[in-house]
Amino acid sequence: MTMSTSALRLSVILPLLVLAAACDKEKEVDPPAQLVEFQPKVRVDRVWSVGVGGGEKTLRLGLRPAIDGERLYVASHDGDVMALDAGKGRVLWRKSTKVAFGGGPGVGGGRVVAGSTDGTVVALSADDGSELWRVEIGGEVLAAPAVSEDVVAVRSVDGRLRGLDAKDGRELWLLEQTVPRLSLRGTAPPVIAGDLVICGFDNGKVVAVGRTDGDVAWEAAVAPSRGRTELERLVDIDSQVRVVGTDVFVVGFQGRAAMLALDSGQIWWARDESSDRGLAVGDDALYVSAANGDVKALRKRDGAPLWDQPVLHRRALSAPVVDGNTLVVADYEGYVHWLDIATGEVVARERAGDSRVTNAPVVAGDTVYVMTDNGTLAAYRRGESLVAAAPAREAAPTTDTPTPAPPATETPAETPPETPAQTPPETPPEPEPETPPETPPAETPLQG
Repeated sequence: MTMSTSALRLSVILPLLVLAAACDKEKEVDPPAQLVEFQPKVRVDRVWSVGVGGGEKTLRLGLRPAIDGERLYVASHDGDVMALDAGKGRVLWRKSTKVAFGGGPGVGGGRVVAGSTDGTVVALSADDGSELWRVEIGGEVLAAPAVSEDVVAVRSVDGRLRGLDAKDGRELWLLEQTVPRLSLRGTAPPVIAGDLVICGFDNGKVVAVGRTDGDVAWEAAVAPSRGRTELERLVDIDSQVRVVGTDVFVVGFQGRAAMLALDSGQIWWARDESSDRGLAVGDDALYVSAANGDVKALRKRDGAPLWDQPVLHRRALSAPVVDGNTLVVADYEGYVHWLDIATGEVVARERAGDSRVTNAPVVAGDTVYVMTDNGTLAAYRRGESLVAAAPAREAAPTTDTPTPAPPATETPAETPPETPAQTPPETPPEPEPETPPETPPAETPLQG
């Protein structure tokens, strides 16, 4: 009998973690920041909540809800896929596939697609949940597929990005990137932007390929690997790139945050940042959930730091999402935090459930959807500001006021090979619970 993939990974990971702990036993590790009572400045109401099943507290899976019009789609680790009324939380249909989903769902072209931890990709009808096709790709899927009318792009942990025919799941093309011997558990979800499929990889590269043929359009080394040990050389890009207009924004673990040109991959700016969860992009800034639990704002046009909020330090945050004039992140105890988008101050807090929230919340209109790792799905809606009625906040050991950002220290941009010179963007850069929480699971699980 062959050892399972998970067991094999565990046998590789545990000795590494023990060795790392032995090497660092003299170092003092910061505990997760304690949450303190505060007077909310924005009212947040829970609109509805429902259990979707398949809860797993110990797995870091890429099971994030997907919104399409008035419907919300979710997949669970026990193989169920559900469509819900996004406004009321009412279940419209539920399909049992009997596969252990690890990434998804992705929605598009009337299809709902999810991938499993054993390499099965299943496509269902978005209308009624009937199965359209299923295929085996031979690699664990921990990220949502990207779905268009004609192509389904699927990323697996073996460094492969596949384009499948949306009609029947037949493989159209395959791209393979080198996977380091040691990497974080997780993969970046691919993104379809027009005729391109764009995805980050464990080797610190972002690659764009043709949607229909898989031909490489460009490749950018966002975070070159450096260091003496394999731990120091980790530069995984495990979060989804964000495409805004003609620009691509990306951040990696122990790497850099960067802005790239969509048509060529040329790096307009880059600065050292570390995040395994990802970033969100607003009108004038991008927001990063850093690997240490701090939340940071960077100026969009040149990466200059705007503010740094340490109040959620080491709380194993999800990636942030923009909700109007607030930024929303969730943590390892199931708390959801709303931050003022201009200053980083925490203005509201709710608890979605009693387990970790690994995946970023989803925003649609005026509603925020949050799914915990044990299968609780909750919808929230912001109300009016409470500033006028709020009494003065009492001093607390942990402040919700962010520290001023240090001066920008940009890393010189790198241009991918054979990329023609381009004119930079038009706007030139300006000169810039009640009880103490338990230690969370390892914030950046490793896989070998």
